[in-house]
Amino acid sequence: MTPPHQKPPLPRRTPRAGHPAAAKIQEAVAARDDLAAALSGAGIQLPVMDVRTPWPDTDGDDTARPDRYALVHLGVCSAPVAHALAAVIRKGAAR
Repeated sequence: MTPPHQKPPLPRRTPRAGHPAAAKIQEAVAARDDLAAALSGAGIQLPVMDVRTPWPDTDGDDTARPDRYALVHLGVCSAPVAHALAAVIRKGAAR
């Protein structure tokens, strides 16, 4: 357990070469880039899009763990951007 005066370490966003999570990170980066391109094509830009891992970085043998996905973090956006995103989703869903 982390002492109360010390923050827990942040997850590693770029796993070491050969790390079992490397493929999941690359998959999430590709998904983030695809989503950013689609949003850009619709005239929408989110201020921050990031890839994060929900698991701690360990130096031990974690090959026995089940596959986990890296997460595409969409960050925050202003109310007008949220409305624009909702409108694009509604328009696409109506097709």
